[in-house]
Amino acid sequence: MQVNSSLMPAQVQIELADRSYPILIGSGLLADASTYQHLPPASTALIVSNTTVAPLYAAQLRAALGARYPKVLLLDLPDGEAHKDWPTLQLIFDALLANSCDRKTVLFALGGGVVGDMTGFAAASYMRGVPFVQVPTTLLAQVDSSVGGKTAVNHPLGKNMIGAFYQPQLVVCDLDTLKTLPPRELSAGLAEIIKYGPIADMPFLDWLEANIDALLASEPAALAHAIQRSCEIKAHVVGQDEREQGLRAILNFGHTFGHAIESGMGYGQWLHGEGVGCGMVMAAHLSQRLGLVDMAFVNRLTRLIQRAGLPVKGPILDAVDNAGRYLELMRVDKKSEAGEIRFVLIDGPGRATVRPAPDAVVREVINSCCQ
Repeated sequence: MQVNSSLMPAQVQIELADRSYPILIGSGLLADASTYQHLPPASTALIVSNTTVAPLYAAQLRAALGARYPKVLLLDLPDGEAHKDWPTLQLIFDALLANSCDRKTVLFALGGGVVGDMTGFAAASYMRGVPFVQVPTTLLAQVDSSVGGKTAVNHPLGKNMIGAFYQPQLVVCDLDTLKTLPPRELSAGLAEIIKYGPIADMPFLDWLEANIDALLASEPAALAHAIQRSCEIKAHVVGQDEREQGLRAILNFGHTFGHAIESGMGYGQWLHGEGVGCGMVMAAHLSQRLGLVDMAFVNRLTRLIQRAGLPVKGPILDAVDNAGRYLELMRVDKKSEAGEIRFVLIDGPGRATVRPAPDAVVREVINSCCQ
């Protein structure tokens, strides 16, 4: 698999009829006014960011948008998954209403997945829908959460359980923003990249194994290729199943176990990508116990996840009945039907399926994969 070493900007199109939009991938995009030239006109733009990202990039984005929007407002939210909640979402509505923003106002989500999800949900809700743009600044957001129109806030009883499907006008993946990403956040993003291999593209998994050190070193050519291929796979899936009625659920490989870890530990204790990485190991073991893959595949995937700097052993959520606590949390998963947990499993390398599994087998997996 060849990597484009020229680092010319790339474009991936999400094909959704009248809701189609481009994903732009390259360097120097965030601060370039021409990046935003095709967006809807408006008198006001609101940049929604957080206290970590805004000092780094808000001034650049604000200057670029000033060429198109007479008034560019900025809202800094508190940083972290713990603040992906209803009170923080209300801060966005407060800013929109306090500034008399109308239904043409364009929202810009500048930050990681938390900022993107909440800004998208606010855009879907304010005046029953205003335009918004994703400007993701983390690797995880660039390859996953900013693409496909899923928006949500968390609830104490379940992650991302309150939200809406609402597509952005544009996604701007500026590779330069990854230069300020802490190593732990970079590894978390690699989890969402790795998942695309087992579920859809084994040659990409081969490439990841060969290039994981380059990705960990933030080599621009490697990152550009990994982001583009991840977005291409997600665009293909979303284009066929926008609202997750079937195929799109495969993109949640590792997420059922991972969300249970995040909820059970308390939001923010484990990063989302760390939960997904460990969750993929657990889902692979479950696939093996159900006869869908062999242990060689499980071990191969586990080694890659470990090389990416991600945990491969789940935490103990309950000292008395750990597996029972995991099962309790997973029954709140959005893929569950009538209380039956449906898992994304690997149905042979490069293929995924969504199906239930016996509680007894799931318990065995949890007991063997947690420490």
